[in-house]
Amino acid sequence: MFGNFQQSQLRIEVEASAATIKDSLLRPVQQEKWLIGQRFSPGMPEELHSGFQFTSSIGLVKIHHQVDVAKPNCLRLLLSQGIDGFHEWYWGEGWVQSRLEGVSILPLNLGQSLSLLSLRTFLATQKR
Repeated sequence: MFGNFQQSQLRIEVEASAATIKDSLLRPVQQEKWLIGQRFSPGMPEELHSGFQFTSSIGLVKIHHQVDVAKPNCLRLLLSQGIDGFHEWYWGEGWVQSRLEGVSILPLNLGQSLSLLSLRTFLATQKR
């Protein structure tokens, strides 16, 4: 894999319940509403579950995801192709935490920051 090893861990406060955050992270139809510039492969389930595999793309870069853990308060994705590593999400009442580690040519910290800000904005609109 080409690129640099990168790691980042961010936690933000959001105005949303744990259940709303869970739906936003585990339901692909909801993820598509806030993930900027990322497209999913066809055939996504209603809710992500352990063992499910899919591919997304950011521009011309394809990223293969394997759902390692999908629980009511956490999601862990093993990544390959465009990013070789993992992405973990944890959440609770009013907060979301994202941990991303991998080798990639993509600027992972920037993408992670933009995703969390987009998620925060999306969750704020869900409250209304």
